[in-house]
Amino acid sequence: MPHGFTEMRRTGPGDRRPVDLLIVGAGGMGRAIASLGARDEDEAGHRKWRVRGFVDDDPALRGSSVDGWPVLGGLETVARHPSAQVVVSVCHVDHHGARRRIVERLGLPAHRYATLVHRSAVVDPGCVIGHGAVIMPMVCVLPGAVIGDHVIVRPQTMMAADVSLRDYATIGAQVFLGRRSVVEEGAYVGAGAKIREYVRVGPRAVLGMGSLVLDSVPGHGIWAGNPLRFLRPAAAGPRPS
Repeated sequence: MPHGFTEMRRTGPGDRRPVDLLIVGAGGMGRAIASLGARDEDEAGHRKWRVRGFVDDDPALRGSSVDGWPVLGGLETVARHPSAQVVVSVCHVDHHGARRRIVERLGLPAHRYATLVHRSAVVDPGCVIGHGAVIMPMVCVLPGAVIGDHVIVRPQTMMAADVSLRDYATIGAQVFLGRRSVVEEGAYVGAGAKIREYVRVGPRAVLGMGSLVLDSVPGHGIWAGNPLRFLRPAAAGPRPS
């Protein structure tokens, strides 16, 4: 088993006390994760998580609430909740590299990060899911898949057998990932993209919505379309339309 990964397991019926959960980032994905965590139950119907609130460095949000959960403060707030599990939700395409930077700033041990798998997701029990990963509703993950640390997979994505998502990858909604395809560290795959089997998406590459990927693409670039075409280096300009 790769270093830093844990085999996917759901909480058993003996684990009845909900665990405190802090969500870093009070944007759209953070709100979705809060909703997921608040409703997540084990097979016996016991709540897994107690959502304590959001952590966000935006000073305009301090002291406010989002969807009924308080914004507790900036990243320094995490140190005041030593027993809480943490999930970093920041994943917008314009700054998807921020998730890694936040994790590095926090400096927490791997076991402090929560792994959330929505109960409607179909995940083969032999799959490997890393710390801090989030699997959203109606995702299908077939045998042999490896999902790295702090990966976010949005709803209705289909992962064929032996797919590998490396640390900090972001997968949009309704993406198809063919058998043995690899999405490298920090890459962003836009909603509705289709990736052929055995194709590799390079580190920190960005694939626009609806992209059709038939051949491997290098890292650090923005690609979009059908047929797929290179637009510009990933560090330049706003997201692809």
